[in-house]
Amino acid sequence: MQKLNDLIEQVVAGLGFELVTVEGSPRGRLLRVFIDIARGVTVDDCEVISNQLTRVFEVENVDFDRLEVSSPGLDRPLVKPADFERFAGTDIRLRTRVPVGSQRNFTGVLKGLRGSAVAVDTEKGELLVAFDDVEKARLVPKF
Repeated sequence: MQKLNDLIEQVVAGLGFELVTVEGSPRGRLLRVFIDIARGVTVDDCEVISNQLTRVFEVENVDFDRLEVSSPGLDRPLVKPADFERFAGTDIRLRTRVPVGSQRNFTGVLKGLRGSAVAVDTEKGELLVAFDDVEKARLVPKF
């Protein structure tokens, strides 16, 4: 799967977009590719990426039944260390791999990275979680 992720990232970055994440179904029959760009993702952007990936997959003999390309949505997942810096100051929901003080789910304002730890200002004070101990993190949209 890593080789496929690298291939997708190369294509997406080559077209000027950021690859947020790739999801695959069991046996790789469905591929979901989430892209982002500062101006916001349009339907036309998704079509361009989808067409390009389809052509590359044919050349590289990537076997799949369905390809979906979309924006990450308002509750965008934070995946890479750079995401935690870029979205500092926003509300997030974070789940840790192991409990921190008998708790695994936290919400608060993302403060960014402190070394290799994610800093979140929660209602109970500042939380520092090693980046590798973050299971999931998502933005919390404000309406």
